[in-house]
Amino acid sequence: MKQTSEETAVIITTAGGAAGKARPRRLTSTLLWAGQILLAAVFVVAAVPKLTGRPAMVQEFGLIGAGQWLRDFVGTAELAGAIGLLTPWLAGLAAAGLAANMAGATIINATVLHHTTYGPNVRLTLILCAVSGLLAYGRRQQIKGLWAAIRR
Repeated sequence: MKQTSEETAVIITTAGGAAGKARPRRLTSTLLWAGQILLAAVFVVAAVPKLTGRPAMVQEFGLIGAGQWLRDFVGTAELAGAIGLLTPWLAGLAAAGLAANMAGATIINATVLHHTTYGPNVRLTLILCAVSGLLAYGRRQQIKGLWAAIRR
């Protein structure tokens, strides 16, 4: 009597497979890019009045008391951050820099400008800080890769 054994291979596809991971990564990347593009537009709109010396910006930075060099510095940082958000290998670092910039703006609006007409801007700067921070978090692997490349 001869015994034979048959093996049957069953292929089960699940969301945990390689194909299942591609879609969420693509969706995440698409959402991050959409956020980066929108945030870049917001920061260009915010930077131009500072860099062109619009009277309202001159007055606001005058109330801060640090001098008009700060207005030029912040406007340049915002414009550079907006360009960085649109540059694939710099997007994460740019988002982190803009989050730091908006953290500083939130602190200034909440402490120095809180009794002026610019005090309510604290909500806007807090939201921009949070969105920039989320984008930086979403691009954290990119930031780590850039840091590793710099350290070599």
